[in-house]
Amino acid sequence: MTLNLDKLGHIWDPVPITHTADQVILYALGIGADREELDFVYERKLKVFPTFATAPFMPLFFERFVPEAGLNLAGVLHGEQEVILHQPIPSAATLYSTLRWDSVDDKGSKGAFLHVTLETRDEAGTPIYTNCALVIDRTAGGFGGERGPRSEPIRPPAQQPPDFEVTYQTSANQAVLYRLNGDKNPLHIDPGLAQALGFKKPILHGLCTYGFTGRAILHTLCQSDPSRFRSFRARFKRVVYPGDSLTIQGWQTAPGRYTIQTLNQEGKVVLGNAEANVAPAKTQDSS
Repeated sequence: MTLNLDKLGHIWDPVPITHTADQVILYALGIGADREELDFVYERKLKVFPTFATAPFMPLFFERFVPEAGLNLAGVLHGEQEVILHQPIPSAATLYSTLRWDSVDDKGSKGAFLHVTLETRDEAGTPIYTNCALVIDRTAGGFGGERGPRSEPIRPPAQQPPDFEVTYQTSANQAVLYRLNGDKNPLHIDPGLAQALGFKKPILHGLCTYGFTGRAILHTLCQSDPSRFRSFRARFKRVVYPGDSLTIQGWQTAPGRYTIQTLNQEGKVVLGNAEANVAPAKTQDSS
C-alpha cells in the first residue's frame, strides 16, 4: 500500500461516541485501579481518569484513518501520544470526536511519520479533550515529502533524584482486560501472531502503559483531582509485557510542569520524552 496523500489535511466528520459509567470503570480496571481507588471504580460518585480520553482514539484510527490514509497496518507503530484536558470528562455522556490528519514527515528508511489530532466536544460544542498522536508507518517512507523538524528531547535532570516515584504491578491478564476499551489488535492477545511478529508473547498496549503512567500522575501530583490534570505527552520507547512492573518517576522543571519517565522491572525506559502539566491545588475561600 502507498499513502493516500489526497487525505492529508482532511478533517473527518464528527463521530458521536457514547460512554457509560460501566465503560469508565472498565477503563479504570484496565489501567490497574483497584478498590482502594473507590472514586474511580464505584459509580456512586464516579470520577474519570483523564487518560480515558484515549479510549475513542484507537477505534477511530483503525476504522477510519488507516484505510482512508492508505496505511500498511503491518508496518504501523504508535510513536507518541498527548492528551490535553480542557475540563474533567463526564462519567457518562455522548461526545463528538473529529479526526484530522495534520501533517506527514518523510523519514526515508525510518518510515512516514504521521501527525493526527482528535478533538472531542460535547453536544453544545464545548471542548472536553484533545488527542495528538504521532503514528509511524515503517513501510511508507521515501515518498518524496519533507523530512520535517527534529523533535526536541525531554530528559530528566542529570544526577537529580526524582521528585516522585510510584511502582505499579501489571497483571498477566492486563492486555486481555484493557483490549475491551476498544483496541482489539490481535497482537495483544494472540500468541501465534505475536511470535510471528517477533515477540515472545502478546504485548501490552502502549496506551495501557500510558494510562498507568497517567494514573500515577493524577494520584501523586493532582491528589486524585481530575480537574487539575492539564496535559500529558509521551513517547513509546520499548515493549511492555503483561506482568511487567512499571515504575513512574517525575521531576519538577517549573511550577506545574514535570518531566516523566516510566521504567520496567529491568530499569529500562519504556515510556519517555514525556511531560505532564498540572494545575495548582485549589485554595479555599477563608472569608
